[in-house]
Amino acid sequence: MTTTPPPTASDITSSPDAAAGRIPQQSSTPRVGRSRAYTNWVERLCREDAGARSALRSGLRKDLDSVRRMHRLVAPWLPESCPSDVERAYYAVASMIASQPRNAPAAPDHSAAGPLQPDEQEPSPSARRRRLSLGTAFATAVTEGPGREKEMRAGTAESRLNLLTRQSVNGLHRHLPAAVGYLRSLGVEVDWAQLLDDISDWSHRSGRISRTWLQDFYRLRDKNTAQQADDADEKELSAELTAAPASP
Repeated sequence: MTTTPPPTASDITSSPDAAAGRIPQQSSTPRVGRSRAYTNWVERLCREDAGARSALRSGLRKDLDSVRRMHRLVAPWLPESCPSDVERAYYAVASMIASQPRNAPAAPDHSAAGPLQPDEQEPSPSARRRRLSLGTAFATAVTEGPGREKEMRAGTAESRLNLLTRQSVNGLHRHLPAAVGYLRSLGVEVDWAQLLDDISDWSHRSGRISRTWLQDFYRLRDKNTAQQADDADEKELSAELTAAPASP
């Protein structure tokens, strides 16, 4: 399938530039490439087309039988023989991207080299951008909070993340939009492609995904806490040396 979805909902395959949003071939494109191409496209679509953004946002927290406005945008991207969990994940992530606060800082553009094109192979692991888990996002909300206008308390982040890791598929879809929306309101980057894959796999890999989220959270949080303590000690020592009288 090589149909080209538009950069805007009203500009269907009308220019060569539309190739930037081209759907990877269903049979040959690795999932990691499809996930990144899809989420990059949704982010750009929401920036450029207010009507499409509204259509995607209308599906937030709704079941697939109640999201008629989303189908024309999401359906062409669904893999062939798409399992219901994967289908649900594609719709959920698109609606969360579209529901970001308007004043939330834009996520970094990870498509500088261009999205995956039909028949193009996924980059090698060494060349591919490192993916970030939701645990990393929660840790960032805590460790980088003091430098922002808003911050998330460590206890709040830990509680929210632990709540998510205990959920069934239905529970995850129920609680995730609020948690992700809060992270984006703080200006914290969410790796949408990784989140899409994690939600898609939740029914049979929730234990492993939860472990990754929690490990990433505690690893980054404690690393930054230790660094902050070292910086404080160094600052205190420097102040003491400055204040000490010079030797005669």
